[in-house]
Amino acid sequence: MIGLDDELATEYLAECREHLATIETDLLALEKGGAEVSEELINRVFRAVHSIKGGAGFFGLVKIRDLAHRAEDVFALIRSRDLIPTPDRVRVLLHATDRLIELIQNPGESNRADIAGIVTELAQLPAGQRATVEKYGASAGGHGQPGGDRLCSLLVEDDFASRLLLQTFLSRYGECHIAVNGKEAVDAFGSALGRGQKYDLICMDIMMPVMDGREAVRQIRAMEESRGIFSTCGVKIVMTTAVTDIKEVIRCFQELCDSYLMKPIDLTQLLSQLKSFQLVR
Repeated sequence: MIGLDDELATEYLAECREHLATIETDLLALEKGGAEVSEELINRVFRAVHSIKGGAGFFGLVKIRDLAHRAEDVFALIRSRDLIPTPDRVRVLLHATDRLIELIQNPGESNRADIAGIVTELAQLPAGQRATVEKYGASAGGHGQPGGDRLCSLLVEDDFASRLLLQTFLSRYGECHIAVNGKEAVDAFGSALGRGQKYDLICMDIMMPVMDGREAVRQIRAMEESRGIFSTCGVKIVMTTAVTDIKEVIRCFQELCDSYLMKPIDLTQLLSQLKSFQLVR
């Protein structure tokens, strides 16, 4: 476990403060009517909140992770045009941003903080959540082939031993396809989309030849968005990484990956993540 006084944690927390300053500036402009609800603005804010959430989970900052996750859900609805950012709603999001700033400023005490009030405020905002489920359910729900109920996964790994371990495990739950670099993964994902099929899960190594995992994630999310599928409703992407790649894990959250696993892979942890994504029982 990396402590909060570690250089990487210090860098992550500094980036969080920068992200939150940008979010606050954008939200203040929206509240005062000085900015349009542009796709660029909302995407920027959404990615910043997602990055804060992902890194917080890595460093064990549970309350920061949970609050960022709640805010991310609201921004996802705004991003998909299922929630209008009225001044009242923007003020709640500003309140959440202020609370995140307070938690980031004192990370060592953050897990003991009371966030129940702001979490409740955020939970009351998504009046359009049902519309989102109905709009994207066909793309996001179900497993594997259209109408199927088994996991369909894409394993992207250039190391044979790691690949064999994960392929054996994932094959218990359904069909598992293989790619040995990021380019093969992007091609496989695009081909599946072109056939009207989908993957439920991608296990993506970071350091690979030809195309690394971070760039592959960026291109996969871009393909989804070009078809109106946003990351909260898209394929679940778990990065697999060695200890020396941790900084890249943080960067991958900015490209909208969902989680990470350290090598050597603990299959119990992988199963726990699959259950948390509701991909397996």
